[in-house]
Amino acid sequence: MANFFEIDFLDVEAKSSGDAICVRYELNGQTFIHVVDGGYQSTGEKVVGFVNKYYGNPKRIDHVIATHNDGDHAGGLQRVLEDFEVGAPWMLRPWVYAAELLPRFKRFTTVEGLEKALREAYSNLAALEEIALRKKISIYEPFQGSAVGAFRVMAPTRSRFLDLVVSSDKTPEEKGLLEIARDAVIRVAKEASALARAAWGDEYFPAGETSNENEMSVVQYACLNDCKILLTGDTGRAGLQEIIDYAPSAGLTLPGIDRFQVPHHGGRHNVTTELLDKILGERKTQQGGKTTFSAIISSAKADEDHPRKSVVRAMHHRGAHVISTEGSNKRTSKNAPERDDYSPAECLPYPDEQED
Repeated sequence: MANFFEIDFLDVEAKSSGDAICVRYELNGQTFIHVVDGGYQSTGEKVVGFVNKYYGNPKRIDHVIATHNDGDHAGGLQRVLEDFEVGAPWMLRPWVYAAELLPRFKRFTTVEGLEKALREAYSNLAALEEIALRKKISIYEPFQGSAVGAFRVMAPTRSRFLDLVVSSDKTPEEKGLLEIARDAVIRVAKEASALARAAWGDEYFPAGETSNENEMSVVQYACLNDCKILLTGDTGRAGLQEIIDYAPSAGLTLPGIDRFQVPHHGGRHNVTTELLDKILGERKTQQGGKTTFSAIISSAKADEDHPRKSVVRAMHHRGAHVISTEGSNKRTSKNAPERDDYSPAECLPYPDEQED
């Protein structure tokens, strides 16, 4: 068989959406398996079962990547680390940098104290570290420029990651309880919206950034079988800009992505028109025509907030075949083995409305 790849976005069905992505590819006769996030803890068994069923019941997974701490991404990876021999787990653990960060925290006076606080704040990653250490598996840091098999890490940079840790609500030593509660109310208010009819090509993305934790997401790029693949996790606008800035160093010419994971389940605080223009290309002047790339959204059927209609519209505007995991696993591939129980994924319809 010639070189191939298959990327499977698993249906993480819960009240809130989650990410669980399995990747298998062959290069020069050698096959590699990656797992990028594992959904919730309850999803872990599904990930293991999927890999065993469709990837040849392997004993080993080459790379396991936790894009960030959130439980809808990192939770299910505990089961993956327990059940397989793992060549390299990749995760960014804030407490590893406690000594370096200590001068930036007024509340903490010892490295040990800050390290303990960060482990507690990022408990999903701490649980993965515990398993890896028990199994004597070396953990790797996926900062910008790192090579994860055929994939290159595009974001975050080390310096931006550390800045995000310091300013995160998970480490709020400058904030009191009232300020934290106020910020939570603001976040809810930002998501509240009504729908308004909009003409083809109209796009509106409100001010306000996604969370620091989402911005910590590990973003990966690979060119496999002449297809440019970008896996974004929950990264936000700063992460997307980092991708654009780093693209020439990674040999990536933008715009132009063939397989695009839409960030944060189709969240509208993660993208802007300008950023999408630079990564995917400018909006088409009229509706219709041939699709030029695939845009995959990890979103649960029960999640009423994702994907946002404004984001689905934006993918259509740039010529995407827009796919959601609602209701079933979705695969994007090239030259990959056939599956009798899979059929082509239908494109999400173009919404005539968007959030105001």
